[in-house]
Amino acid sequence: MSTHSEKGLWPVMLTPFTQEGEIDYPSLERLIAWYEENGAEGLFAACQSSEIFFLSLKERVELVRFVKSHAHVPVIASGHTAWGAEDQIAELKEIASAGPDALILITNRLVPAGRQQASMLPMVRRILEAAPQDMPLGFYECPYPFKRLITLEELEWCAGTGRFAFMKDTCCDIELIQKRLDVLRGTSFRLYNANTTTLLSSLRAGAAGFSGVMMNFHMDLYRALTACWDTDSQKAETLQGFLTAFSQIERQYYPANAKYHQWQIEKNFTSPFTRVSPAEGLTPTFQEEVRQMQRAADFLRETLLK
Repeated sequence: MSTHSEKGLWPVMLTPFTQEGEIDYPSLERLIAWYEENGAEGLFAACQSSEIFFLSLKERVELVRFVKSHAHVPVIASGHTAWGAEDQIAELKEIASAGPDALILITNRLVPAGRQQASMLPMVRRILEAAPQDMPLGFYECPYPFKRLITLEELEWCAGTGRFAFMKDTCCDIELIQKRLDVLRGTSFRLYNANTTTLLSSLRAGAAGFSGVMMNFHMDLYRALTACWDTDSQKAETLQGFLTAFSQIERQYYPANAKYHQWQIEKNFTSPFTRVSPAEGLTPTFQEEVRQMQRAADFLRETLLK
């Protein structure tokens, strides 16, 4: 009897803009449909890929409300970008008012600025008291402006509260991922890997799925990997190798290159505009990388996935 269980995909959402820099809601509606057509278990709105550090609080709330009202799958959201504890709690309450299915806490905001090694738990306790009691919570180890990884002790304490359901893991270390999965085993707190290189190993170790930026380019290939990880080892290993090679592009000019893909290849966007970085940084070479990667992805679709 097969023990196969397909793992879930939670894409980190881009925010499309018009060429004038305003949120492009018709493009966002097309993007939501594209994610769902390509197998999203849920959507992660208002994250770093969404350019939340360059959106006003009003824009973040409106963004989450729009995604929630147009999606046919669960929607989770972060969006607290302030440093002060009271300001963060106020932001989180505003985000919660938009109705996401879970409120995701950015780990580097849970420690005092400049004190990365300080415990997160005092701030987590304050949020537990202030957040809606019926809304599940989660963690996002956002790498900007610095990455603050959750310790195993913090993870165990949070799992014990029964309030946490989702973790976007960005440690990029399969040994640590395995230790985290050991801590979470038997709880409803699910770990989603954000790192492509360790993805297949983490699925085999018990990770619930993937929540990484590369799904903004070829989500269907990740869907194929999460569907065959335990039934077709050769296919899974081959997909893993290609996906790891492809993922190097995220070090180039992301999210502009992903927006270029959504604009020129998927035809979901009307512009590759980002607030994060100037348009001239998306050089002809970076654009050609996106096109070449698409040709390689098409080769996989025509051979390995048929």
